Parts: sequence; C-alpha cells; structure tokens
Amino acid sequence: MQFLRQLFAILRLNLSGLTQRVGSSLTILVGVTCAVGVLVSMLAMGEGARQQELATVRPDRVSLSTTGSRFGQGSITRDEAAVIPGLPGVRKDAKGDPIVTLESVVIIEGRRRVTGNRIYFPLVGVTSNISELAPEIHFTAGKMFQPGLHELVANNSCTRQFTGFEIGDRRPLRGGDWTIVGHFDQGKAQQCTVLADVQTIMTAFSRNTYSRVVVMLKSAADYDLFRDAVSANPALHIEVQHEKDAIEDAFKPLNGILNFVSLFVGTIMAIGATLGAVNSLYAIVDSRRREIATLRAIGFSASAVVVSVLLESILLAVPGALLGSLVAWLLFNGLAASPFGFSFQLSVTASLAVLGVEWALAMGLMGGLLPALRAARMPISTALRAT
Repeated sequence: MQFLRQLFAILRLNLSGLTQRVGSSLTILVGVTCAVGVLVSMLAMGEGARQQELATVRPDRVSLSTTGSRFGQGSITRDEAAVIPGLPGVRKDAKGDPIVTLESVVIIEGRRRVTGNRIYFPLVGVTSNISELAPEIHFTAGKMFQPGLHELVANNSCTRQFTGFEIGDRRPLRGGDWTIVGHFDQGKAQQCTVLADVQTIMTAFSRNTYSRVVVMLKSAADYDLFRDAVSANPALHIEVQHEKDAIEDAFKPLNGILNFVSLFVGTIMAIGATLGAVNSLYAIVDSRRREIATLRAIGFSASAVVVSVLLESILLAVPGALLGSLVAWLLFNGLAASPFGFSFQLSVTASLAVLGVEWALAMGLMGGLLPALRAARMPISTALRAT
C-alpha cells in the first residue's frame, strides 16, 4: 500500500511538470505517432487484401483441386470432373441439375488506363451455370457469354482499371479475337475478373484438364459428408477445402510479403521512436535530479521511482498511438492499391488500432526502462549537490 501511495504521488508530480518539459514530451509524442501511423497504414494493406480476397466467400461453397496443387493450378481430369456432380451433399438448381462449376484458368494481358503499364491477370473459363454458383454476380450491361463462342464478360473493376473492356471491344487471344459482351458486379470485389466458356477456353489453349472445380453444397453442414465421399472414391485424387480456406492458402505468399514489409518498416520506425523517447526521458531525468534525490532522501523507494518513470513514458506513448491510428485511418482507409497486379482497398480496422496501441506500449516500456533505472541508481548525495 505504501508503495502505491509513493508511486501515485511521484506520478502526479511527474505529470504536473509536463508543461515545463513540452519539447521533450512532444519528441516522444511525435515519434510514437509517426511509428504507429506508418505501422497501421502499412498493415492496412494486408488487411485490405484479405478482405478483398474473402469478399465473396460463402460457407456452402467448396473448392476442389488436385492434391498438393496451388489455387487455380490443379489438373482435374474430365473423368474426375464427371464423377463430382453425383456425390452426396451437392445442391441442385431449379431444373434439378447439380450446381457444379468447372474452371480453367489462363493468364492474359491488360493495360492500365492511367499509366498504360502492362499487367497480367487471370481469365477464368467457367461453365454457364456460374450465376447459380455465384448469386453475387449481377449483370449491369450486356449479356452472359454463349457456350462455344469467343465471348468474354468482365466485371466493372476491369473497365475502371484497364483499357479494352468496353462492350463490343475485341481482345486478341489464342484462337482469334474475343468480344466483350457483358459487364457485371461481384459484391465488393475490386479485382478485375474476366469470364468465358470453359470448353471454348480449353479448346483454344489446348488443355485437357480443369484447373479446379467449385461445388455449391445443400448447406454448410454437408461439408464433411461431401469431403468423405470424395476421399472414399479411389478414382478421385482431389483435395476438398472450404472456399475460405482455399483462397487464404492461395494468397498466403502475397499476404506474407505485405505483412513482412509492414512489420519491417514499422520496426525501423519503432526503433527510431524508441531511441528518441530514451533521449528525451534521459533529459527529463537529468533535469529532475535534485527533485528525485529529495524524494529518495525523505523515504521514497527506488522501485517507486523506476515504475513512475516507466508509467510516464507509457502514458506519453498512448496518445501518440491513438493519434497515429487516427491519422492512418483519415489518410489511408479506403485508399486503392494494386501491388503485384492485385487490386484492393486499404482497410484500417479497430484490431489494427489496438495493435498500434500495443506497439506504442512496448515502445514506451523499452524507451523508459534505461532512464528509469538511471533515476533509481542516482546517488542521493551527488544529486542533492547538483545545481
């Protein structure tokens, strides 16, 4: 109890003198604000990318691909694909047909509207029942492609970002020119998505296997039933995943790069802010040598002095964390980005703000430790003689 009384007494004394130490206090505040602001805004890229990846995910959809293959890079044979619609747990449409979509993915080239830079993105060949599998697709212009024809449909993100995706535009692909016949929206997705008839794509690009198969289940609860049926069939060498898990696995490399860059840059900024806090707190401790020595002389413990300096450092860091998170949200939340050809919007979330506060607390703790120990070890007689 005596320790707490001493601690709060010293802390009140420390905080009451902040107006006399404006320069040192602002150094800590600004350093922490910059470090947290940079960290949160950088991490907002990874969070925005993840939200974009999972924008249209449904729990009753499952992804099937060749065991061990990457997302959209499988090699499912036609014989294997023919077995899947008859498995238990598969939902059927109003006509009684299983809602199973076969996909074949190829890479095509586009050019950005503003810069003209060349960029590559996937063209996905799908079966014509894609609207049953993905009810989030809504056509805003034109029509759906017709099977057997060289026709493409693109989401509106393509028309905003790239040239050559207006209705009627013709794009040279293998097998001749392909015509843009429709535009659609797909929920909150920002990534350019181009669809065509899967059999026409496979013929044009001389492919005999599908990249993956997507199945709509009767309900999310049928996942285990469907997966067990696939595993029990010796003719199927296929891996079944929830759509969410398949997409997250596919984008792990991108998310890993974004998070590494964010934490690397954030760590450098944090080190700089921590060193600035150390120097400022050293200056504060030196300017209060006589005051600290007097407190020690009249019976205040060294541990109370140490903890009070640490708390002062932490309390100065917290406003910087909140201000840094606010600045990141005001400047970067919703900002469009397209690293590595993947388009998304930065997202500054409450969880990132909490992480920023935790980061600031760590900086305050590390920044205040050495000055606090110096204050506690300061010889009383030497400090009292100091002018």
